[in-house]
Amino acid sequence: MVGIQIHSRTNHCFLKHWMLVIPFLWPCLAVAETLKAERNQTVVPSPWRAKRAWVWTQLVVPEEMEAGQYVGRIKSDLDNGDNRFQYKLLGSATGSFSIDEQTGAIFATRKLNREEQSLYTLRAQVLDITTGKAVETESEFIIRVLDKNDNEPRFLDEPYEAVVPEMSPEGTFVIKVTASDDDDPASGYHTRILYNLERGQPYFSVEPTTGVIRIASKMDRELQDTYYVIIQAKDMLGQPGALSGTTTVSIKLSDINDNKPIFKESFYRFTVSESAPNGTSIGKIMAYDDDIGENAEMDYSIEEDDSQTFDIITDNKTQEGIVILKKNINFEQQNHYGIRAKVKNCHVDEELAPFHINPSTTYIKVQVEDEDEPPFFLLPYYIFEISEENPYGTIVGTVSAMDPDRRQSPIRYSLSGSKMFDINDNGTIITVNKLDREVSAWYNLSVTATETNNIQQKSSVPVYVEVFNINDHAPEFSQFYETYVCENAEAGEIIQTISAIDRDESIEDHHFYFNHSVEDANNSSFMLIDNQDNTAVILTNRTGFSLKEEPVFYMIILIADNGIPSLTSTNTLTIQVCDCGDRGSTETCSNKGLFLILGFKREVIIAILLCIMVIFGFIFLMLALKQRRKQTLFPDKSEDFRENIFCYDDEGGGEEDSEAFDIVELRRSTVMRERKTGRSKSAEIRSLYRQSLQVGPDSAIFRKFIQEKLEEANTDPCAPPFDSLQTFAFEGTGSSAGSLSSLGSRATEHEDDFDYLNDLGPRFKRLACMFGSAVQPNN
Repeated sequence: MVGIQIHSRTNHCFLKHWMLVIPFLWPCLAVAETLKAERNQTVVPSPWRAKRAWVWTQLVVPEEMEAGQYVGRIKSDLDNGDNRFQYKLLGSATGSFSIDEQTGAIFATRKLNREEQSLYTLRAQVLDITTGKAVETESEFIIRVLDKNDNEPRFLDEPYEAVVPEMSPEGTFVIKVTASDDDDPASGYHTRILYNLERGQPYFSVEPTTGVIRIASKMDRELQDTYYVIIQAKDMLGQPGALSGTTTVSIKLSDINDNKPIFKESFYRFTVSESAPNGTSIGKIMAYDDDIGENAEMDYSIEEDDSQTFDIITDNKTQEGIVILKKNINFEQQNHYGIRAKVKNCHVDEELAPFHINPSTTYIKVQVEDEDEPPFFLLPYYIFEISEENPYGTIVGTVSAMDPDRRQSPIRYSLSGSKMFDINDNGTIITVNKLDREVSAWYNLSVTATETNNIQQKSSVPVYVEVFNINDHAPEFSQFYETYVCENAEAGEIIQTISAIDRDESIEDHHFYFNHSVEDANNSSFMLIDNQDNTAVILTNRTGFSLKEEPVFYMIILIADNGIPSLTSTNTLTIQVCDCGDRGSTETCSNKGLFLILGFKREVIIAILLCIMVIFGFIFLMLALKQRRKQTLFPDKSEDFRENIFCYDDEGGGEEDSEAFDIVELRRSTVMRERKTGRSKSAEIRSLYRQSLQVGPDSAIFRKFIQEKLEEANTDPCAPPFDSLQTFAFEGTGSSAGSLSSLGSRATEHEDDFDYLNDLGPRFKRLACMFGSAVQPNN
């Protein structure tokens, strides 16, 4: 049984409370000890059972106890002071505490800090020194560290920054600060914190218990834009002995558009040259605004400008107003201008509109500078009209230019664009050559006016001259006509339709009139009929014409136009008599006419064509010979020999001559021979041999076909000078003997037995030697 004695340096009040708790814990501990003894099968006398049940207790020590200080004492009920018991501490907390093994006194081995560890769990054991055995079961107890207010409040979310609009009303929320205390919340008021405003009056206030900072009075950003507020946090509700911590809160005021822009200057003076083009920048004006960012963006505009000559645009980067020229100005007409400009913010909220009443304005005076300007024409362009065929020196028109400056410099003119015109000193354009509308109907000229006193000052104007047409071209045939009349033509037959063209331009549509000439009035062979649609037809006026007696007729035709005055031309139509044959068509006459035109070239053309044919023939012959040399004597394996005939131009030496042909070529064929069933090889071959001696019904036709092919091959001049394979596409009626060819014998399903060839006579002796059993194994 272990008894525990508490000897700690605590105040009397703490020990008093602890002694009041022990009587209430005693019955519970006694029951627990009894149950533990029963589990360990320890027999405990009845008088000791209640005491042995107290196996757990709690020691309380103050925080920051120094190393070596006495904590308490544990003692077994069996210990009578004879020093035969040994006390030991067990558990993970033994590094912080030690025990006197003889007396059971516990001491701290290091300084205790509740914030690091507030509870220590230890186990005590009592051993008999003589036997080394435990005389008591292990007793577990807890050492609790009593908190001490040794930690000041700390602000964990530093740094604190807040933004609040300027001119915010009182009570506006700014930010909330929070401090924490590492002390034990259950130990009095160690962690009860109060907040206090150390610096920031009179603009800010802080709520003592929540740490919420609020606006205490309105602030203007333009006066001060940043405030640094110091907040203090005290624990123990600020009582004596309380610890404190501080933090700094940075509070920035955001801008609101509570200021309107104001011009820096109330008067501006600018100058501009009268020759400045539209869009020229004259000068810059500028206003200032105490606001920043979007609230300081400005918009400049013209408030007063009766001439509507100037405008102002805003430079968004520099927030300047750029005065520009909107219209052309003239020093001689007006040499100064006065305008008034105004400025306002681009973005204004409705609640801030009262701050922007009556925008700021400034006055701008613009002085126009005189410049030596080039002369100008009275019109932007000139269009003149003149008739063609006018004589040299005809006046076309007059252009006029003048100096806009006050000194009125003299002007001289020059012309470019055509050599058909010239211009004099007063700007009058005249012709220097006759104009022909058919050559050019329009002339695009350029007249330049130059100041005599300053040749650098010049200007140009376009001049367009339109040439009017006069009827100076007589009508004529629209094309060259080749007219033919057949010898057997009938009277009233139409042989030609003619039309006319006129190079003149007519206000109305052209209309042509066709008629016989006076010289041709007595011509009774042909007559002309005007169709009144700018065409006319030529008809025969008699029957029959003679090519030998009168091969050609000439018909003179008058064509008149509808111009004023009307012009008439004399045109000759040549009519040729032609032998049209039975059909009576003049198409053959047209072809003959073509040959007559090309007759003088016929011999040359024929010679050229013959030369070309000879050259191509020679080229084809060389290519054919070259191709023949490349061909092999026999075709590839893939060719089908079947009933083909092989011709050899060498004279063999009989059956003993093995050089007459190469049997390898015959073995190349892949055609399989049809297999017979039901009869033996030898009997079948003998029967076929006897039948092959007979002449078939188409032997004469076949013989004739072979002779023709042989003759054709022998007489062929392109045939190569060596034996070749000839294939004839002739199919006879067949032979009852069938085929004796060995082609395709390799493709049979089984090797044939050719020993039966020995029974066919001397004609098949050679084949028997080649395909008999003597050579069969080598196949």
